[in-house]
Amino acid sequence: MKARLSVLDLSPVGGEATQAQAVRETIAVAQAAERLGYDRFWVAEHHNMRSLGSASP
Repeated sequence: MKARLSVLDLSPVGGEATQAQAVRETIAVAQAAERLGYDRFWVAEHHNMRSLGSASP
């Protein structure tokens, strides 16, 4: 039986990065997860947090 693995990303905004850069990095992580055979990619949603690029879906 194959284990089904998922990735959860918060799209963090680090240092001097912008939220747009964080989202671009999240897309790159999603593409890597797909290449590696992960079953799902989740993006957490947290409103009004400047440190996260995933403030809304």
